[in-house]
Amino acid sequence: MLPVVALVGRPNVGKSTLFNFLTRTRDALVADMPGLTRDRNYGYGKVGSIPYVVVDTGGLVVDAQGVEQHMVKQALRAVEEADRVLFLVDSRAGVTPDDHYIAQTLRKLNKKVFLLANKAEGVDSATAGADFYGLGLGEPQAISAQHGDGVRSLMDDVFEGIELPEGAAAAGGQDDIRVAVIGRPNVGKSTLINRLLGEERLISFDQPGTTRDAVFVPFERDGQTYTLIDTAGVRRRARVEEAIEKFSVIKALQAVDSANVVIGVIDAHDAVTEQDASLFGMVAERGRALLIAVNKWDGIPSDKRDEIRAGLDLRLPFLDFAPVHFISALHGTGVGELMRAVKHAYDASMREMATPELTRVLETAMEQHQPPLVRGRRIKLRYAHQGGRNPPIIVVHGNQIQHVPDAYKRYLANVFRKNFRLEGTPVRVQFRADDNPFKGKRNPLTPRQRRTEQRRAKRSHKKT
Repeated sequence: MLPVVALVGRPNVGKSTLFNFLTRTRDALVADMPGLTRDRNYGYGKVGSIPYVVVDTGGLVVDAQGVEQHMVKQALRAVEEADRVLFLVDSRAGVTPDDHYIAQTLRKLNKKVFLLANKAEGVDSATAGADFYGLGLGEPQAISAQHGDGVRSLMDDVFEGIELPEGAAAAGGQDDIRVAVIGRPNVGKSTLINRLLGEERLISFDQPGTTRDAVFVPFERDGQTYTLIDTAGVRRRARVEEAIEKFSVIKALQAVDSANVVIGVIDAHDAVTEQDASLFGMVAERGRALLIAVNKWDGIPSDKRDEIRAGLDLRLPFLDFAPVHFISALHGTGVGELMRAVKHAYDASMREMATPELTRVLETAMEQHQPPLVRGRRIKLRYAHQGGRNPPIIVVHGNQIQHVPDAYKRYLANVFRKNFRLEGTPVRVQFRADDNPFKGKRNPLTPRQRRTEQRRAKRSHKKT
């Protein structure tokens, strides 16, 4: 197991900025706005002498109310599971009542704590930390999370005396299946991830927009490691007013790009909207494997269920490759089957297909339904081979391929999907024209002309 480092502090002291610096990513959303981070966000640290897991947390505050109470609970859980705690304070703002509250809380938990006076760029280190000795957590270390000043030497001190178990240095999440959970606000995305983890890992609150950032959660099930990505709810552009929500939507779309499989969540009590169709269509365009989870299914009367199924078929006909699962994230109904489908969709998107098998399926498809005629000549498709994975790309060679109609392309994609069991992932069929060996050559010689030229060459050689 890699050592775990938790970043704690009151809101807006630079925890997410430090998280991004330590992980060499932009996974944590950063803005000049207190209380932006709410859930625990995990990443693999790359600054320091050894590998480690770093956890970004929401701000700890006195007298938390509403969603802030859940935010504080998540931060304290991160501290409990951490091997080292980095307590950030704002060197420019000085000591606050929240800083005293956090210091008192950390002393009770008996963790090794490093007190960091952040935003100390351009300030003498002794001056930056002078106000914070009274917190009783040792000597403050002046750093700048934004510029990285003092961070590298800090991480060497943090891991002094820690020895990694054999094989731990190779860890880094490279073999994880990355699963992004997307949907409109308040459809139950965080509740679904909490059900999979078996704990209140993410803040689930009866308020749209509770999740603001894309939150990465390591997870293991049936011997397979996953990284679950909870995302902010995506609304229609016209309804997005706050600047921070615009960045949250961008992070959600970036999460789709980085995922292997996407779970699109729909609230069964709401009709399938144009926003759902647009969002899931974007996933298909990106070539990501997709599952549709209709949540809160246990509260739907039996006489309404057929109507909802018909609505899905009517509004999402272009997602015929995506299996639909009817679940209850709150009670766990259907969630186990959903995760088995995630593994199957991932395997399908990464499947290797042999050229002879692809060509055989192509020939069978043409026997059952021939390509159309173009100016009296039949389009000829000769053979197929695999051109990529995630999504599967099948390259078909032939002539007059520029005239292959879209309907026939969809037909071939469905035939390949059925024969190779590629459920859950879009299949892309690309066409490539065979090269003409005589293209660009003028009047190629006939065999008789070629023999005549050879005899002339021999006679001229004898004369010389």
